[in-house]
Amino acid sequence: MARDVKAIDFMYYVATPEFIAKWNDAKKGELVCRMERAIGSLPSFDSLEAMLQKMDEANVERVFITQTKMWSYWNKWMYMDTTLEEVTQYTRRYPDRFVGLAGYNPFRIKESLAEIELAVKEHGFKGVYVHLYGFDIPLHDRGMYPLYAKCVELDIPVSMQVGHVLESMPSEHGRPMYLDRIACDFPGLKMVGAHTGWPWVQELLSVCYKWDNVWFGVDAWMPRYLGPEIVQFINSRMGMDRCLWGTNGLPWKESLEQVEQLGLKEEAKRKLLRDNAVQLFKL
Repeated sequence: MARDVKAIDFMYYVATPEFIAKWNDAKKGELVCRMERAIGSLPSFDSLEAMLQKMDEANVERVFITQTKMWSYWNKWMYMDTTLEEVTQYTRRYPDRFVGLAGYNPFRIKESLAEIELAVKEHGFKGVYVHLYGFDIPLHDRGMYPLYAKCVELDIPVSMQVGHVLESMPSEHGRPMYLDRIACDFPGLKMVGAHTGWPWVQELLSVCYKWDNVWFGVDAWMPRYLGPEIVQFINSRMGMDRCLWGTNGLPWKESLEQVEQLGLKEEAKRKLLRDNAVQLFKL
């Protein structure tokens, strides 16, 4: 049973009350993300220990904390600017339970690359996470290429939200097919297309079929809403090695219970929930 597998959530945010309060204040004057309307904002835990308790109750072994950087398309400022220290408060205290993913600001390339190198070499971060839409550039923009080159140099994956975006930003910049162009130019770059790529799921699947260095992120959706083509890919011999489970802040226990209802092969469930993340991020 997959519930016997200690799961790894590859997509989460800083969840301290202070961070969430700052984020809620920053969103004034912005369109509130529709997912947050449904779940009542991103999760917040009074302490790291309280968060660990919820993880243990759901049988979640590790959670990736992303240094998310989001630029406001409307108001032109960094309205989610997660700091390195806000992530390392997790990874320093509980290195066996939390994994850091560094952030990237294409408007501050030199500074971002230096911080990514520091995060990886000094703090043990395992990759980079990118939320690009508000910057109003596509994933294959030339401002992103220094990041991809740095990830190849450091031999770390880059996880990118692809598909539509629920904030007031142009979704077009996250078309999964842009990963095809990136893979052509960086065949050694390990990429994760997070958030399933919806409504362009077929684009993300086609890129994954074509390139062995592209992974499919099954996150930001409760599993019962995953389309049959995604479930088929997770279950397939080609796809089961390159799918990753995550929540993007959705409840762990309910998500894992719904994974059990997808009719996956036991090997596919184990790889989705844990093994693929261990291999890709060298945990």
